[in-house]
This record gives sequence, C-alpha cells and structure tokens, in this order.
Amino acid sequence: MSEEQVRAHHDMPRDRTSVASTSVSEQRQEYEQMLTSFPVPADVNIVDGELGGVAVVEIDIRTSAGDERSSDVLLFLHGGGYVLGSGRAYARFAAEVARVSDTRVISVDYRRAPEDPHPAALEDALAVYQALLESGLAPKRIAVVGDSAGGGLALATLIAAKRHGLPMPASAAVFSPWTDLALSGESLRTKADVDLTFGDSVDTLLANLARAYTSTQDATDPLISPVYADLSGLPPLLIQVGSHEVLLDDATRLASRAAAADVPVTLDVTAKAGHIFQLSPCLRETREALTRTGHFLRRQFGG
Repeated sequence: MSEEQVRAHHDMPRDRTSVASTSVSEQRQEYEQMLTSFPVPADVNIVDGELGGVAVVEIDIRTSAGDERSSDVLLFLHGGGYVLGSGRAYARFAAEVARVSDTRVISVDYRRAPEDPHPAALEDALAVYQALLESGLAPKRIAVVGDSAGGGLALATLIAAKRHGLPMPASAAVFSPWTDLALSGESLRTKADVDLTFGDSVDTLLANLARAYTSTQDATDPLISPVYADLSGLPPLLIQVGSHEVLLDDATRLASRAAAADVPVTLDVTAKAGHIFQLSPCLRETREALTRTGHFLRRQFGG
C-alpha cells in the first residue's frame, strides 16, 4: 500500500467520532453519510424486511432473467462500535462481499448502544440466525460475516449459537474484528501512531464505545469479547486485518486462540493497511482482500 493510498484510506472518518463529543444522532448521521459516499452499483437490489422479529436488509445482485438465485446466504453484521452504522448504510460493502462469494445477504439492523447495551445486539443477531435455520435453510448454506464491532458480534453469535445447541454455519469471515472490549491488546499502544482511523484520542474513543455497549457488565464476558471465549467447535474462520491498526492484536490473538482450539483459521494480514481498509473501494488492496474473501467463502460452501 503506497503512502498516498494510506492517506486516502485514513481520510475516511469511520469510527473517529467520540461518543461524548456530540449527540449520538449526529454521530450516526455523519457515519451514514461517510458509508454512503460511494454509490451502490445499479445491479444491487436492496429490500427492507424482518426476520425473527428483527429488522433486516436483504441485499443481492440482480441476475439475468432465468438465472437461478443463489441459495447461499451471508448473515452480515455491520460495524460502528455497537453505536453507529446500519444494515442499509453498509449495503454497498455487503453487496461487494456477496458479489465475490456469489451469495445474497441478510444484513441485520440490530439494536444499538447506548439505548440498548449488551445483550440486545447479540439477541437480535442470534434471532435472525435461528430464523434462517427455521426457514429450512441448511446451516452449510450460511456464512456469518462482520466488520469491526460487527466482526466481534459475528463471533459472539457463533459462541451463543453453540451454547444453545444450534448447528454451526459453513464459515465466518471477519474484517478487523473488535474482539476485546477490555482493551488489553498491546497494539492499542504500539500501532496508535500509524493507525489514523480513530483519530488522536483512540483510547478515549474506544473506551467510550466499550462503555456504551457493556454498560455495567464485565467487558471480558466471552459474549462481549470473544477473544476470551472457548472457541472450540466453531466453523472455519477467515480473519482479515491490516498491519497498521490498533486492533491488530484483537485479530492475531483471536487467530491464535482459534488455532489452539483446533478451529480451521486463516489469518490474512495486509501490510500497512488500516482499520477496515476494505471499505475503501479505490484501493488495490481492497480488491485483492475481497477476492481472497470470496475464494474462502465459496470453498467453505463447497463451490
């Protein structure tokens, strides 16, 4: 990744807003504007719906008349620190993952903090997963995908599903997952100078977001911070992360614990890339990373 590309990627504000600095509604509006600054391709179909009593956004790529619709589904959980973001705002990115994996997407509009702290988001994600299974969709036709906080939520959903005795999906792919809301990763300090995504007050920002989601609960609860969980029995995992991000250790420690639990895991680190660099469609690294994501997902689906 060139220096110019690094600067262009970091110019995207993403999660820089402090929960304490402006109203939550203003933060959400700014974040939505950032996410929708790139147009959704004309062949992407977006429909608001409900599944398992939870609001969802169904996203798929329009096909030619007579072409069969994909039977494989991505259960997509958006990022935004559990406070920002929405299923519709993430439609372009979710559609790109659907395109490379030849799937359709169910993007969950889970309840957000601080109005609804943990376990609200997890309950919503699990309810949608259960509803997909109850609809007759085979678990091996489902993959769970998420970025940042959505990546942590994707893993928590798998852990909760295992506890409830539900069958595992085919796989999970997470981008820059936030897996430790106790903020104990060493990269929070060692990468602070090179990861500009969160601004200069990364410790304060992440602490505010973590506090909003956890409320009075223990941040090391495995359903809040999956890096502390027993990961045995989880499906194959793809973990993508940039080497220039403060959450690098959240990804590498997750991969190490998954491997120790005999979970098939692929850790995919892109040099000099920042937090959720895949959101920047102009980067060569984004295209390459999403291509690898597509290969992984299709391989786990058996295609």
